[in-house]
Amino acid sequence: MKLLLLLFSGLKLGKILTTGGSMFISVFAYSFIFGWRYALGLVILIFCHEMGHYLAAKKLGLNVGAPTFIPFVGAWISLKEQPLKAEDEAYIGIAGPFIGAVSAFVCYCFARQYESMLLLAISYAGFFINLFNLIPLPPFDGGRITAAISRKMWFVGAPVLIGMFLWHPSPILILMVILAAPHIWSAIKGRSEDTRYYAVPFAKRVMYGLFYFGLLAYLAVMSNSVYNMLSSVK
Repeated sequence: MKLLLLLFSGLKLGKILTTGGSMFISVFAYSFIFGWRYALGLVILIFCHEMGHYLAAKKLGLNVGAPTFIPFVGAWISLKEQPLKAEDEAYIGIAGPFIGAVSAFVCYCFARQYESMLLLAISYAGFFINLFNLIPLPPFDGGRITAAISRKMWFVGAPVLIGMFLWHPSPILILMVILAAPHIWSAIKGRSEDTRYYAVPFAKRVMYGLFYFGLLAYLAVMSNSVYNMLSSVK
């Protein structure tokens, strides 16, 4: 109950209705493919991820909209005020995957305790979604985090995204490539007017780097481990 109060403490009634309504629509849509129990668990984990972004943005004093869901696309928060520096953007960016990873782990613990394959499958989705979001390229969370480390890391994210599309073509990946293109071009040109925005102290770069790669490794290990557990019972 305390956790729910914390998550909703910053939300007004209108925001709650918007978030709740779009969540309901997403659960309804996913239910036709995965069943309502899996759909509900999946949407809750996505909600936890987005609330990580929301709470981080609120902590920085930014005007931010509540999470909004679109079935088969995902969810997002609307930043009505943009961060003034890459360091703040990284703080908001990493909060989502971090809270998402914690939520997926809690689901995983319940799955192991109660020997629930349903919860195990939901936890896998949570681990993988947060891992996917760490691709080091905007508009992914990983792109926002690595912006505070080095924009050169975006050049690693670009082939990863293209490789994923070649491996498993998807309209969502095409959209991501389109959204990422201007950021890659900006990094290639190295615009001088961006210098102040991306000026992050060396110690903070190291801190975000350790946090990013640590979270990346953890999610990769857990995604692979849970996937193997699910595969072994098929």
